[in-house]
Amino acid sequence: MPRVFIFQVPLKGRLCRNDKDCEKGGWDQQSHGIKTGSCVKFDVLRKTCEVSAWCPVETKRSPPRPALLAAAENFTVLIKNNIRFPAFNYIRRNILPNMNDAYLRSCQRGGDPLCPIFRLGDVVREAGEKFSEMAVEGGVIGILIKWDCNLDRLMQRCLPRYSFRRLDEKESNRTLYPGLNFRYAKYNTVNGVEERTLYKAFGIRFDVMVFGQAGKFSFIVLIIYIGSTLSYYAMTTLIIDWLIGTRCYSADVAQNFSEKKVESVQDKQKCVLCVSYVDENNIRLVKISQKNSLQDITPISVQSHKEDTRHLGACVLLPGVSMDQDHQPPLDHKSDPAPKSSPPAWCKCARCTPSSLPQEELCCRRSEGACIASSPLFQQLVLRRSLLEAVLLYRDPLSAPAGPGHTALRHCAYSQYISWRFGVPPSNSHPAIPSCCIGRVRGEYPSPDGKYSGFRPTRMVSMQACANGEL
Repeated sequence: MPRVFIFQVPLKGRLCRNDKDCEKGGWDQQSHGIKTGSCVKFDVLRKTCEVSAWCPVETKRSPPRPALLAAAENFTVLIKNNIRFPAFNYIRRNILPNMNDAYLRSCQRGGDPLCPIFRLGDVVREAGEKFSEMAVEGGVIGILIKWDCNLDRLMQRCLPRYSFRRLDEKESNRTLYPGLNFRYAKYNTVNGVEERTLYKAFGIRFDVMVFGQAGKFSFIVLIIYIGSTLSYYAMTTLIIDWLIGTRCYSADVAQNFSEKKVESVQDKQKCVLCVSYVDENNIRLVKISQKNSLQDITPISVQSHKEDTRHLGACVLLPGVSMDQDHQPPLDHKSDPAPKSSPPAWCKCARCTPSSLPQEELCCRRSEGACIASSPLFQQLVLRRSLLEAVLLYRDPLSAPAGPGHTALRHCAYSQYISWRFGVPPSNSHPAIPSCCIGRVRGEYPSPDGKYSGFRPTRMVSMQACANGEL
């Protein structure tokens, strides 16, 4: 194939009239050579640019069938692969230490999957192809080497596993230029004329791809993994809460932990009330309902009673107000009046009075029984005038004696009941006094005009407000 000057086939846009239309040294993508700068006749009517090219030009021909090197199916290849895991400073190769020269001369893939010598026909067959068919147009076969290593001393295992697959398009009728082919040329000079021989080779290319992973037991990694898992599932918080709630810690520690851990969120719509029944030892936290009576509302939580003896004890120890008087009613004691009407359905002590407000429908008991307002202790701690006057004097030593209006005594009686039955109420809650107790206090210390403010809870009510009678 010598280099000669040939006519450029006159396609669209390649016709010329004179040499100026043919740029010397110019070329385009579909040209077979470089323009010489001459415009020559192609036929009677057309002219075209002359190019310097190899003659004859390359022609499209189908590859020969069968393939020229069909015997290459029996060729063998030795694959040497080295790997390294930097995290463990571990180096390995696929030619294992026990593989000597005699082993490599006799090993076969059929009986030994670790043999690093591969027959080309077997590689193509394990990829699901036929060597005789694939060798015609060529193709690409991937040899995959996977390392899955356990580097523990007692269970150490790090061996390669080989697999094969075809990587190019198999169906030749679905794509242009299927298979694998490439061109190369050999150049020489004959009688002063440069010639070349162009070869188009069809063949099978083998790509070796290596991937893998390695692991080794580590106590540090195990602890970090367990810690992150527990933290992710919030198990640590649950375990600590459970330990503090058990007998491992005292009840005071558990209560203090609960108060510090749980933050009270104030409800912008409803007031949280705390209710104490005489036949229960706990305090219930409920929300006011505009439809249901306070007696029937399901509590949002139940807390233990926290005793507060500072205020009550200080009052009891005042001179002249001793509790050791055989619990006899004072001279100014009035008998407990009987209810004027039948008790409402929500009443359990038969001494409550009906009310139009659901938040005032509360009895002193959860189940039927005697009313707390009829007990001698209620008379001593809540209604006794000398005790109430002493409490008022204890709060303000320079205050004037209680007047005949009974307002200060009535509000002080409410405060005494709260200190007695609620102790230290839960924060951001409003103690609710039963209807029977309110009626008993009002009967003992009535308002001159017969008007009372009623139960008007707010979202945040302090103990001082309760003590001042803001109910």
